[in-house]
Amino acid sequence: MAIPERLTRAVELIGVGPEQRILEIGCGPGVAAALICERLSEGSGGGHLTAIDRSETAIARASRRNAGHVAAGTVDFRRSDLAALALDGARFDTVFAVNVNLFWVGDASAELGLLRDALVPGGRLHLFYEGPSPGKDGRIADAIVPALAAHGFTATSTTVPPLLWIAATAPSPGQAA
Repeated sequence: MAIPERLTRAVELIGVGPEQRILEIGCGPGVAAALICERLSEGSGGGHLTAIDRSETAIARASRRNAGHVAAGTVDFRRSDLAALALDGARFDTVFAVNVNLFWVGDASAELGLLRDALVPGGRLHLFYEGPSPGKDGRIADAIVPALAAHGFTATSTTVPPLLWIAATAPSPGQAA
């Protein structure tokens, strides 16, 4: 199976290191998770991926695709939407999502607050969109970047074909949230 370019590009742009604690939102069948786990396994840094999806079918497929990584403790898959995710105090260095519309089609205030609190100070949130039509990148960025700023994130958007990439840094202690 060919790996979609949007996923390989997103994983490259995240810059995964073997020690990172990562949350993937909307993992689907686990293709990006496999790419992330390969990078997390490249050392003894103890990195870990938590991947969520609302679909039970997607979680089952992702778990099968990544059975070796699950057995090694590199990844755990959870059926949950972001708003209902129980983190139990877990903190992440990086959070990412590919083509997850939640952040630009409605009010994602609760979810952005949860992510701000789940990221370590200075942690990174990466949102990637493969636009279905020309000109949509601007509308997506115009919806997301101000919402991120309202939650204390410092965010930028850029196009890195084939993706719109919104990169945000979580506030550090002392920064307004």
